[in-house]
Amino acid sequence: MSPGLEALQKRLGHRFRDPGLLLRSLTHRSYGADHYERLEFLGDAVLGLAVSTLLVERLPQQPEGELSRLRASLVRQDALHRIALDLGLPPLLRLGEGEQRSGGRERASILADAVEALLGALYLDAGYEVAQAVARRWYEGLELRPGQGKDAKTALQEWLQARRRPLPSYEVVAIHGEAHAQTFEVACRVEGAGPTVGRGPSRRAAEQAAAAHMLELLQTGGTSRRAPTP
Repeated sequence: MSPGLEALQKRLGHRFRDPGLLLRSLTHRSYGADHYERLEFLGDAVLGLAVSTLLVERLPQQPEGELSRLRASLVRQDALHRIALDLGLPPLLRLGEGEQRSGGRERASILADAVEALLGALYLDAGYEVAQAVARRWYEGLELRPGQGKDAKTALQEWLQARRRPLPSYEVVAIHGEAHAQTFEVACRVEGAGPTVGRGPSRRAAEQAAAAHMLELLQTGGTSRRAPTP
């Protein structure tokens, strides 16, 4: 096994009995037929249960709706992307030549999928308790608080509604890149404030970025400017 995979197992705190599962969890469909998508499907369920259990334990007074929002914030693409970077996954991914040339090794969606696939592989190799323990370590030290799970569009809407102001509108103003690696620019407009523009790999991600910047703008009384790429 390569030094990179050996180091990954040390970071996970688990040595695979079946190294083939580990390799498959890092294999994109562009590389070959034995890819990670079925492991990703399984890992998504394992992660959801592990995070749900963590939230129920750490936030015993919170209602189901708040727990659901928090869980969504912890398992969404940008959160899993950060975990993938912490684990050092980019150089370990097995990608087809075309996917490599198009920047697949750094693509957030691929890295997030690989994290879920890795958890699915852990589950098959060692059972739920080991997979759960690994997943919980990914969130160690993370402060969990009410309201954290609200996405930016929801938070902006609630802020405006509380002040009886009209709801925001969103408009795609530009799409850059080829079909398999597009970047969207979306403008968020609110009555009485200049527009903010967010960028992201999907329309939804760009809307969230624009909404987050608009909320910051309204709360601080700042001037409109382009929101940073998430």
